[in-house]
Amino acid sequence: MLALCCQPAMAKTSFTQQQLAGFANDSSLIFSVLSNQLTEPSRFNAAITLHNGSAYTLPGGKSDWQIYFHSIRRIDTTQQQGLVLQHVQGDLHRLSPEHDFAGLAPGQQLQLTYSSAPWVVSYSDFMPRAFITATGLTPAVFANTDTEQLNRFVAPINTAQQQLRNSGTADLVPITNAASRFVNNAELNAHSNDTEIAQRIIPTPLQAKFSKRRLTLSSNWQISYSGRLTSEAAYLQQQLQLSGLSLQSAVSSNVSAPQIRLSVDATMPLTAEGYQLDIADKQIKLIGKDNAGAFYAVQSLLALAQQTDLGIQLPQGKITDQPRASWRGMHYDMARNFHGKDVTLRLIDNMARYKLNKLHLHLTEDEGWRLEIPGLPELTAIGANRCFDLTEQQCLLTQLGTGPHSSGSGNGYYSTADFIEILQYAAARHIEVIPEIDLPGHARAAIVAMKARYNRLQALGQPQAAAQYLLSDPADTSRYLSVQNYNDSSANVCLESTYAFVEKVVYELQQMYRSAGVKLQIFHMGGDEVAQGSWLGSPACQQLFAAPDNGIAGVADLKPWFVSRVAEITHRRGLDLAGWEDGLMYDQQHTFNRTQFANNKVIAHAWDNIWEWGVADRAYRLANNGYQVVLSPGTHLYFDHPHEAHPLERGYYWATRFSSIDKVFGFMPDNLYANADTTRNGAAINDLEALVGREMPSLQQPQNILGIQGQLWSETIRTAEQLEQMLYPRMLALAERAWHKAAWEQNNNPQQALRQRQQDWYSFASRLNKTEFARLTANGSSFYLPPPGSIHTAAGISVNNAIPGLYTEFSTDNGVSWQPYKAPLATEEKVVWLRSRYQAVQSRIVEVTNSGH
Repeated sequence: MLALCCQPAMAKTSFTQQQLAGFANDSSLIFSVLSNQLTEPSRFNAAITLHNGSAYTLPGGKSDWQIYFHSIRRIDTTQQQGLVLQHVQGDLHRLSPEHDFAGLAPGQQLQLTYSSAPWVVSYSDFMPRAFITATGLTPAVFANTDTEQLNRFVAPINTAQQQLRNSGTADLVPITNAASRFVNNAELNAHSNDTEIAQRIIPTPLQAKFSKRRLTLSSNWQISYSGRLTSEAAYLQQQLQLSGLSLQSAVSSNVSAPQIRLSVDATMPLTAEGYQLDIADKQIKLIGKDNAGAFYAVQSLLALAQQTDLGIQLPQGKITDQPRASWRGMHYDMARNFHGKDVTLRLIDNMARYKLNKLHLHLTEDEGWRLEIPGLPELTAIGANRCFDLTEQQCLLTQLGTGPHSSGSGNGYYSTADFIEILQYAAARHIEVIPEIDLPGHARAAIVAMKARYNRLQALGQPQAAAQYLLSDPADTSRYLSVQNYNDSSANVCLESTYAFVEKVVYELQQMYRSAGVKLQIFHMGGDEVAQGSWLGSPACQQLFAAPDNGIAGVADLKPWFVSRVAEITHRRGLDLAGWEDGLMYDQQHTFNRTQFANNKVIAHAWDNIWEWGVADRAYRLANNGYQVVLSPGTHLYFDHPHEAHPLERGYYWATRFSSIDKVFGFMPDNLYANADTTRNGAAINDLEALVGREMPSLQQPQNILGIQGQLWSETIRTAEQLEQMLYPRMLALAERAWHKAAWEQNNNPQQALRQRQQDWYSFASRLNKTEFARLTANGSSFYLPPPGSIHTAAGISVNNAIPGLYTEFSTDNGVSWQPYKAPLATEEKVVWLRSRYQAVQSRIVEVTNSGH
């Protein structure tokens, strides 16, 4: 394995602390994409330019300075101009001078070129906070990279060679521009819907009928509730108070005042979480099939409420409603980059508002451990803190643009008190929190932390205690590289201490849930993307192979062995088990034998559905073989992917080049294969089986599909604002599909289905602009606004938006001043800037050349 303990030996001191800081502050490091269109498919050429803008010479020869930077693509060791560029670990790389480095005087610059794979087509592929170090000195961050304005350290990505990918065939996904966006928006909104938007709530109810009559809530109304609904009544009272209306509430009474009555009727012919809402002159009835149903009736009531000059008004009418799916989930990765407790609580609030009920918290990763575990302080002291420490005894090695200091982005964790608060907050909103401790892959933060614990206790003369929770075999000579470019990220599944660690963590999780007054029901083990080659050189594994009668003959048996051991631990504690799909499969087509796991439920999150890779059918294979499945497809429900195909849009794009709001809205959970629209490079899919080259299995056990879940991974998401702009409003489209099955999903007439879908979208999107953006804003949440499209006509510039009626502004002075757009825009200025805006939230700016003048 690659040793991280030591920097290369250096010959001479290069800088004082003041000089190092001055060099980093005044010099610049610029990253450039040269071309993604190389002869060799799925590779790119790029360059790093270092300009010395300081008053100090960067010393030549084998000096002790080094420059570190983050690159999501692993760069092979290369030597140019006396500098060695090499991969360190994960995304961290370094530049080191050799004897023949000539130095870099003030005013000079040098450029290093390199090649890697697969592509780099977005600004967000580059991470901030490159830094320079020297022996004995505090590292200094290059000032031009210490920013979230990526264009300060990434050269323009504006040519076809830079923006289009070569995978052996042409990239058929066009880069979006103002004109193509205008056409797409026009097609998307081709059919308006005459539904009254005030009565169109998200998600759409099963049945809803309203009259033209309205009632106004006033302070003489009361909230009446059955005793079991105390929490739901308190929530309603609080929400109305936030709207300026204070109502008294009491357990059911017979007073004559107009009432909002909350009750439960388990005999209603509805599924779990179903409800009825009846709004009449003197009484509003909210009747739930269960407590969750009553809570969702409250949410529908609040969604219908309109703030007017007269007060809060409601349409009179009736809703009968129930969910399409029992699992309506949102996965949130705060392990890659931690964003704080407040944004988590806002996420819970917004999930509850749109009737999502499962919050899958991805608490651990290679890049961070984000939950305090009593008795294992290193997990957060080291595993939740990234900085520049090659020994990793003080912190985890810096990754993902954190830079050299603990004050950089992405650091932090939930204390036990924080987590208990989160659990209670979610439970009050009928949201189950599912904790994920990702093992055996993606475990580097835990592995490093337990090594540090081992070293600490060994130094204290406690070897037995030191080894108690060790996750790595010190004698392991295995050589591998994970998808994220780590060579030490797989916990050793052959060590008993690994299972002692799992036991300890699960125990502490259960204790936190009990302290919160909530029952832990599901433990998510992760299980995904274990690097090939893990454990091949482990003596502990060789001993396991040699042991008689354990059913383990070689490395291929180790993953199911690990899952069976975790299943045993969790089953003994009364828990169901969950994991990502590939953690429950031998290969692309063969699942582990479900009967070897004693848990009542083993839940698989099916995510890897790049259609041409031939693994999209794993969701159905798992369901048919007795696993419960949550559809989590990368092509439609990965919210870390860009909103549109444009280099300025944030996110990874391994599954699809973009995932727009309407694409999420159009996902059809009941027929997974029907969502196979294009390949990753944009080629139309007309026959999925022909593309894959074999028969795709049908779903034989539909009852094993629990529902759907959105995923938000956070490699490129360093701030809370960035997080929420990736989440919202795509999460609202997810909620729509998780709760409501639209008529167009089951219409076999393509033209009718398209028209129905466009009408449904128009109503949904109009509701976003007229109501839901205001509700998100009131909750303190940021969100994404699609930039406007535009075309030139004889009369001037015409503008439209994917979201009907969204406010648009223009500027003719490079953003110094903005004016409201009125169609058509006639101006003599050659360059016009356009943007969408909702109060303080703004879209990305679109620059158009006014060809009409």
